[in-house]
Amino acid sequence: MNEIKIRTATLDDLPILLEFEQGVIEAERPFDPTLGNDPIHYYDLKAMIFSEDAEVVVATYNDSIVASGYAKIKQALPYLNHQYYAYLGFMYTVPAFRGKGINAKIIAALKEWSTSKGLKEIRLTVYDDNANAIKAYEKVGFKKHIIEMRMP
Repeated sequence: MNEIKIRTATLDDLPILLEFEQGVIEAERPFDPTLGNDPIHYYDLKAMIFSEDAEVVVATYNDSIVASGYAKIKQALPYLNHQYYAYLGFMYTVPAFRGKGINAKIIAALKEWSTSKGLKEIRLTVYDDNANAIKAYEKVGFKKHIIEMRMP
């Protein structure tokens, strides 16, 4: 997919990004019985687009947005060996473009941004039952680190 281009998101992209956000929520809803009733929002995408501490990127194919992701600088817990880290989220790919390595390109761009900010630690969260997502993240170098558990 050499025609895929990765670029920083702009405010003009917001309507499509808001649709992608609902796609993320729809995909994750079966894994999380604690999500509230629709409509819900995970992200303040507009604020992230303008933030110096976040990078929202999109993948385009023939000038159409087909995927998204973000990196956000977060403060680490005081007992860790790093003060800040990049947290990745909002990984969404239009169904017709899945399985073509676009998510890997998004992650590579976000890793580059994170490195440019001096960050050496990159993290994300994924539902334990979401085997496809886990496989995709492991493919680009992520390793399982901790499992958060809950009791209803």
